[in-house]
Amino acid sequence: MSLPRFSVLQGVRAIRRPVHLHSLRLPVQRSPVRFQSTTTATADSTASGSKESSFLRRAASFCGGALLFSAIGFIMATAPAYKSVGQILSPTTDAESLKVFEPAHPDSEEKEEFIDSHPLVKSLRAEPDFTESRPHMKIPAAWRTQNLTAGTLMGPGKVAVPPFAFNEKGGKSYVQISHVGTDLCGHVGIIHGGFLATMLDEGLARCCFAALPHNIGMTAKLEVNYKVPAKADQYLVLRATTTKVEGRKAWVEGHIETLPATEDEQPTVLATASALYVSPRQASMMAKVYPVT
Repeated sequence: MSLPRFSVLQGVRAIRRPVHLHSLRLPVQRSPVRFQSTTTATADSTASGSKESSFLRRAASFCGGALLFSAIGFIMATAPAYKSVGQILSPTTDAESLKVFEPAHPDSEEKEEFIDSHPLVKSLRAEPDFTESRPHMKIPAAWRTQNLTAGTLMGPGKVAVPPFAFNEKGGKSYVQISHVGTDLCGHVGIIHGGFLATMLDEGLARCCFAALPHNIGMTAKLEVNYKVPAKADQYLVLRATTTKVEGRKAWVEGHIETLPATEDEQPTVLATASALYVSPRQASMMAKVYPVT
């Protein structure tokens, strides 16, 4: 039995006929995926921007704090230097040096009062040609700790209080009163001879400073003769006199003696010395940097 011809050909033509997409009216499904993706991207972008902003704020806060603490640390570290520079540009005067020291120990306070009220000190204050000072207190505070006599050897048990000094006008003579403690001994109970030599070196130098150019002299020669052992824990007086001055050179003689407890008591000479001091050629620059008088 054969199929109708018309039907077969018509079916073949239907199969071979091209299919156009626009002719297929298929229902379009609008998937929410696209909109969901856009919303997610926007949220991610906002979150990313928020995180970046938060990071920048934290970074700025950290940097600001670091700069602040660095500035504070720099100021604290350089404060002593600024103070020292100020003291160099405006050196402490003789009158100001008398008010710098404040006893921080009962023993030091007692010795300060004893020297301050001693008849010898009162008589020197009455001399119009003498100027009173505390030379070690004229050294900038930041430098005293690195100074032998103003720092290392100063304090309870050693030199309890900064020596009282009296300079005669023109560098003619010098008198210094101080106390030496039990921590300055060589032998037990006896002040070390090297310490006495150091006292004489500084004392004789301060005597002639005013007679030298720019008030500065370097030790060229020092000769010390020890007479009697110096007992520890007693008051001492250093006396010096400038004997000759030639240009940048000055010759000085002096001695260390005991401080009499009463006016009737005679002092005992413990050591004598003679020295030559020379003002260096660069003394003008040294005077601006390091006050020694």
